[in-house]
Amino acid sequence: MIEYEGRVFRPPSEAYSLIVQVTIGCSHNKCTFCDMYKEKQFRVRKLEEVKRDFDEARRMYRRVDRIFLADGDALMCRPEHMAEILRYIRQVFPECERVTSYGSPASILVKKQEDLNMLHELGLEMIYLGLESGSDEVLRRVNKGETADEIVHAGLMVKEAGMKLSVTCIAGLGSLELSEEHAVKTAEALSRMKPEYIGLLTLLFELPTPLMRDWQEGRFYLMNPIEIAHETLILLEHIDSEGSIFRANHASNYVNLAGTLNRDREAMCQRLRQALEGKIQFRNEAFRAR
Repeated sequence: MIEYEGRVFRPPSEAYSLIVQVTIGCSHNKCTFCDMYKEKQFRVRKLEEVKRDFDEARRMYRRVDRIFLADGDALMCRPEHMAEILRYIRQVFPECERVTSYGSPASILVKKQEDLNMLHELGLEMIYLGLESGSDEVLRRVNKGETADEIVHAGLMVKEAGMKLSVTCIAGLGSLELSEEHAVKTAEALSRMKPEYIGLLTLLFELPTPLMRDWQEGRFYLMNPIEIAHETLILLEHIDSEGSIFRANHASNYVNLAGTLNRDREAMCQRLRQALEGKIQFRNEAFRAR
């Protein structure tokens, strides 16, 4: 069997994908809201180790349709390194229909456009990019490491390469103080990228993080369901991302939303208004999870 190092995370849409760790951990690993890779030191795995995992998976599975390259920042590999991995996937899994990866803004911005073009040609189909917020002040406070403009530029590079782009943002990340700015600026950033997929999560504390410590010590206010619904409504009212599939149906969300922009925007806004009027129940805290 494939042996994984530490906890392994993947996007919800990769639930049935073969997961292979190309890197260990996250190259940035300093976001104050994130606990995902704190126990790991970032490194790129040797090619022979990665290939052994693919060989073992080939022995285990008759058919592999999708492959997700973990950990949190597989795209930080040098282009030649990633290219060799993608070529090996084609060789070992000729039936594979889709290869995807997380990509930090930094891992994209350090590459030339032609590098990303090459990786797409070799089979890298989609990148999951964390925007978190379109507000530079929110990004600064949570130590994201890039500005909104830089993250938008990274997303546009992915699209220019012909890859699909899936972008996540986090409701409540700016607290009540920056809620409206967070909503409006995030809508603006998403409208500029027009990603194929948008995932809206809601801030939630489970394991210790610097932001959780700020909340426990009274330096950060964690917004309640009504405040989150107001913020999400502002985001949707300001977004213009025709054709983007919008999902806020993660276990962290208080109100499930799903639709295609801009077609279903008003229906999703109306659902939020109904929740604010008490006609739709918010998800109980006991059932929320990361």
